[in-house]
Amino acid sequence: MTSTAGLVAVLLLAIVLIVFLIVKLKFHGSIALTVAALAVALVTQVPLGEVVTVIEDGVGGTLGFLVLVIGFGAVLGKMLETSGGAERLATSLLDVFGARRAPVAMSFLGLIAGIPVFVEVGFVLLVPLVFVVAKAAGLSRVTVGLPLAISLMTVHCILPPHPAATAIAGTLGADIGMVILMGLIVGIPAALAGGPLYGRLGRRFFAAVEDVEPEDATGTPGTPTDNGPTGSGAVATRTATRVVEKQAPKVLPGFGITLLTILLPLLIMVAKTIAHLFIDPDSTAGLVIGFIGNPIVALLISVLFAYWSLGLAQGSNLKQISEITDNSFGPIGGVLLIIGAGGGFNAVLTASGVAPALADALSALPVSPIILAWLIAIILHFAVGSATVAMISAAGIVLPMMAASGISPEIMTLAIGAGAIGLTQVTDSLFWMYQSYMKISVQQSIKTLTVGTTIASLVALVMVLLLSLFF
Repeated sequence: MTSTAGLVAVLLLAIVLIVFLIVKLKFHGSIALTVAALAVALVTQVPLGEVVTVIEDGVGGTLGFLVLVIGFGAVLGKMLETSGGAERLATSLLDVFGARRAPVAMSFLGLIAGIPVFVEVGFVLLVPLVFVVAKAAGLSRVTVGLPLAISLMTVHCILPPHPAATAIAGTLGADIGMVILMGLIVGIPAALAGGPLYGRLGRRFFAAVEDVEPEDATGTPGTPTDNGPTGSGAVATRTATRVVEKQAPKVLPGFGITLLTILLPLLIMVAKTIAHLFIDPDSTAGLVIGFIGNPIVALLISVLFAYWSLGLAQGSNLKQISEITDNSFGPIGGVLLIIGAGGGFNAVLTASGVAPALADALSALPVSPIILAWLIAIILHFAVGSATVAMISAAGIVLPMMAASGISPEIMTLAIGAGAIGLTQVTDSLFWMYQSYMKISVQQSIKTLTVGTTIASLVALVMVLLLSLFF
């Protein structure tokens, strides 16, 4: 099959197949992506002897860089959880913003604390604080909880070292430090618009929610994973109850040291990007800076620092820190499988000629490639229910189109991430977690979370378009 129309039709059918396998048959995202990759290869007549090799190369090329990044990030998130650092961040932010601005405080809490953890795990980790803050501020739990969910979702999609954001930055050849810098410019207004601002303007959607006592937050909110999909989000959801075993010490870590620990990998990677603007990357100093600023090294340094700042300095011993590290890796297995399978799927799209054909077809449309990248990601997220699957798949589709457009890979990376934020609805496990913990109806969840994430996605797109005028 060599015609452009035929190859594009194959891609559309492959996407339908992925959606069917995940949503209807409840297949894990990695299995669905692998089945779709094999189907595309066979239909497009990729030589049988090369099919498995293409998939293996795609999986290996994607995971070779990400395994340690994801693993170290999981350890950093677990240290934040077990040390009581998340609680310290929440109380300090409330002191700064005050009870009346609790939704803004929770939004910034999600933006900061969400850096090292998956969105579902971060939500379960921080949702007990929602009930406490809502009661103290005299607000409904949704008014306080929605900004947290929106900010966690925003960080998850656009800010490395989150797995999907890091993966597509690597696929598109983007500088991770620059993605972080630009991602903060995009993510902060997007999270504030979809969370606190929407909560203030859309009050009638929140009025029916009653406040609950703080102790309700520790109860079992139901079984959201029974209703959600079986993609990467569902994997994190199933493991979240095992991950959250927080027993905060009597003396919480200081705000400054906690904030430094969480932001340290970002600071190192951004510092590398800025330094290379003034120092030749190929010089001795440039090579040393590049080595330290590599995401793997930056995260390793941050983990070792967290062992002291959130571990030894808080009274933990080396055996306890070792157990915390071991317990960090369970939740990431499913995500690694999905990202690897997504790499294999993307490799097949390229080898079969499907991705180049789509790039040719889309490049002829009178629409900015940035908007097309955003549109592909938001449609895939709506259909599949996994932002990770949507972003990985969208990157493979967009890659051939990016070279011809002349748009920077950092901008395209953020455009895909911006799209994946939106339309978080019943196919996404975060939706069911949010609905169960907030104790509201599906309709109310759609009016709040689905609309809120879509607002954040649109604002993020506008910010990306503005940035594209300068980069």
